Amino acid sequence: MKYKTKLLVDRFVGVLSGWPGVECVSLNEAAQPDTLDSYFALILDVFCSGAIPKPEERCAFYGDDAVVFETANQGNKDRFLVGDIPVRIEYKATGKIDELIDIADTKRDLLWLIKDSGTYGYYRLSYGEILFARTDWIEKIRERLLNLDISFWQTIRDANQSKMEHYLSDLGAALIQGDDFHYLISSAGFIKAACLTLFCINRRFEPSHRAYFKQIHGLSVLPESFLTQFETFLHNEGDLTMERKYSLAQLMARGIIAL
Repeated sequence: MKYKTKLLVDRFVGVLSGWPGVECVSLNEAAQPDTLDSYFALILDVFCSGAIPKPEERCAFYGDDAVVFETANQGNKDRFLVGDIPVRIEYKATGKIDELIDIADTKRDLLWLIKDSGTYGYYRLSYGEILFARTDWIEKIRERLLNLDISFWQTIRDANQSKMEHYLSDLGAALIQGDDFHYLISSAGFIKAACLTLFCINRRFEPSHRAYFKQIHGLSVLPESFLTQFETFLHNEGDLTMERKYSLAQLMARGIIAL
């Protein structure tokens, strides 16, 4: 973490940890790059077991240099700038998090409730840098996520693999029809669903979209030649025709299904 970022992080954690209703504060990985990186953002997840100040009060606590303040309609997300640094503070009820973990861990008959929203929420819970913890609540949450049953991963894999096959079918239909727009949409949907399926096969929660490419390269279980096919699929050189791209998608899908 850069020094400038650390100063801000320490400042906000000092404020947030002083509120009795705050159980835990974690830092999102978006704060790891240099502040000049276009992906940089200082994002804090604040887990609350009790009441916290109202948005207008929170704005005052953030400091006089916190400008362009706005909050979500539900009052659970504050956005503002400190100088040229974008800051986002997201407030999450521990009770809701407990329910989310129960679905993954002990109430797998309810997994259909989260299969469309994905596992990114679990990723943030598992990998955010803990800056403040009032109790061992977050450690217990992480332990449960670390030990999820194989049936969880299989269910989420099946859902994403079905989406991958659906987008592959759409890709072929768009090719036949010469529908450039639908082809583009189907290409994006296919490659995302393919990545999500591979994350499940490797028992990994999905990261943010900007981290897909790097983390796919780090997976231990991949189809043979997948990475070459994957990188070729992402390129838009003139010699990569729609027909060839569709053939690549078929090869990737077959390889993933065979795992």
